[in-house]
Amino acid sequence: MRNSFKGTVFGIVSTLGLVSCVFAANPEVAQKIKAGALIVDVRSAEEVAEGMYPGAQHIPVDQVEKRMAEFGAKDKPIVLYCKSGRRAGLAMETLKSKGYTNVTNAGGLSDMPQRQK
Repeated sequence: MRNSFKGTVFGIVSTLGLVSCVFAANPEVAQKIKAGALIVDVRSAEEVAEGMYPGAQHIPVDQVEKRMAEFGAKDKPIVLYCKSGRRAGLAMETLKSKGYTNVTNAGGLSDMPQRQK
């Protein structure tokens, strides 16, 4: 019975690991970026000073509504990220409330796909 328990725990841990990997390599986000989506980092200036995703624009979440013109056409693909996805979600809701239709919350910077060189 003890070996069965270890196998079950290993299976659960392995499954959780796979779920994490799938989220971190979200194919929808990667596809949108590859197709030319606008990538926006909504973190604070202090966080951005530590590094940004290549090609991203910095528009802090508290400035999204004021800087709406920088997002372009309302049907243009937009990928948002922050540290955990919470602020990107807030920015996404703001954009959607203004009529933007192709906005994706990619989660945190660590969830963004690796750029191909």
